[in-house]
Amino acid sequence: MVQSQSQDLPQLLIIRPPSSLAIAESQLSQKFHLLKAWESEPPLDQFLTTYAMLRYPFTQVSADLLRLLPALKLVVCSTAGVDSIDLVECRRRGISVTTSGSAFSEDVADTAVGLLIDVHRRISAADRYVKGLWTSKGDYPLGSKLGGKRVGIVGLGNIGSEIAKRLEAFGCIVSYNSRSKKPSLTYPFYSSVHELAANTDALIICCTLTDQTRHMINKEVLSALGREGVIVNVGRGVIIDEKELVRFLVHGEIGGAGLDVFENEPHVPEELFALDNVVLSPHNAAFTPESVESSSRIVIANLEAFFSNEPLVTPFMDD
Repeated sequence: MVQSQSQDLPQLLIIRPPSSLAIAESQLSQKFHLLKAWESEPPLDQFLTTYAMLRYPFTQVSADLLRLLPALKLVVCSTAGVDSIDLVECRRRGISVTTSGSAFSEDVADTAVGLLIDVHRRISAADRYVKGLWTSKGDYPLGSKLGGKRVGIVGLGNIGSEIAKRLEAFGCIVSYNSRSKKPSLTYPFYSSVHELAANTDALIICCTLTDQTRHMINKEVLSALGREGVIVNVGRGVIIDEKELVRFLVHGEIGGAGLDVFENEPHVPEELFALDNVVLSPHNAAFTPESVESSSRIVIANLEAFFSNEPLVTPFMDD
């Protein structure tokens, strides 16, 4: 592999500045010579010989970008999502892609179940009530029990499986929709999201964003979920048709929603702000200090494996 002339370390390209949730630069700079695209005026000759790139959230790895990097052979993601990467172009050019694996799965699952509990038991709304209206308005309306609810999980991968384990502990009846039935599981499988919604009291969305899942939760699915149904989204905002979701919520056509992701982040439909049956979170379900540290270890392990010509630790499996 090509080494940096200034340091005897493998080159690692980073396109945009890291956020506060990203891997500490000190961890990376000990092992790699960092090429920071935002600090240089293109073109940079070093970019032409860069074999590996670290992709932080919200960095678009498009075909146009890849064409500027003729030597690139690896895109390492610090998160599980790959929806902003042109996977077709990567496959065509023989570029490997890795993800954070299961580093964030438990934390996302905790948040998903937390949102579901919050909507059913009205915890956030009750908190606001205690702080402003309890002394003057009296008793607050009752929430509903989580145990015994039929909960459908859309996407039973690492995150979905962790959600299912937690829901079973609460006494929920779990079913799921996925790209294919998983023979090792006993949960009822529905090949149609519409059919899953019609047979559950709540839907939790944690599938990958693809062309097939974009706006998969549409008017028909929300109608099947029904007036008492609750929807939780910890996947991607555009998996749900947000305009339809807002309309259903405002008109009381579904029972409530817990949302960590939105269609046009950070912009959230203001109609949702006044609804006590809607709980909102700023796309941080995955992130805790522990999960970020775990992701950092996986990123570095993948890079070290690549530069040592060893098998990647968490390659993206497009199944």
